[in-house]
Amino acid sequence: MTVPSTPQEPSAFVRRLRAGEQLPLPADSVTAWETFPFEGDLRVKPLQPPVLPEPARSGEDGPEECPTCRKPVTEALWSDDHWRLDAVGTESRLPAVVMLQPRGHYDLTDLPAERAAELGLLLQRAERAVRSLDGVARVHVNRWGDGAAHLHFWLLARPAGLTQLRGTFLPVWEELLPPLPDEERREAHQRIAAALAAEGGTAHTIP
Repeated sequence: MTVPSTPQEPSAFVRRLRAGEQLPLPADSVTAWETFPFEGDLRVKPLQPPVLPEPARSGEDGPEECPTCRKPVTEALWSDDHWRLDAVGTESRLPAVVMLQPRGHYDLTDLPAERAAELGLLLQRAERAVRSLDGVARVHVNRWGDGAAHLHFWLLARPAGLTQLRGTFLPVWEELLPPLPDEERREAHQRIAAALAAEGGTAHTIP
């Protein structure tokens, strides 16, 4: 199946929307959810006009310009011949935030069948590794794909007992909580890497 390219003109869906219009906030919106992180009066931003063709994502021009491909695999927490697990930045505000990525330069639509067949098992392994940390109730697995052309899955550890952090807004809460002490963050990364390596692959030295 051929994947269509990014549209060059607004679709019928987009044409129905009025750029610059102030959208109403529905009474039953997410602001009423227990997990919504903010309170007080909110206003929806006006819709901006569509930008077509869309700007290129990071790494869209191929592996030579891709930050993931250019990052040495020894800087990952764990790797095998085809996959790597990386820490996200040098700071975390949850028990762990890591990213599973293929070592080859693929997006989900062109991921080779052999790698696609491995993906489900690897996500299971990565979730088990993150769940091995103390006090982790759930692992949220997210994939958006709007920022980078290199396929990547975010795995965010939701702390046990903090039910206010359940669901959709965990990535938002991750920006609001106080940061983990560096030593605690490094220890969590080491445990995750070791848990993955126990089932295959290599745990790398974590600075």
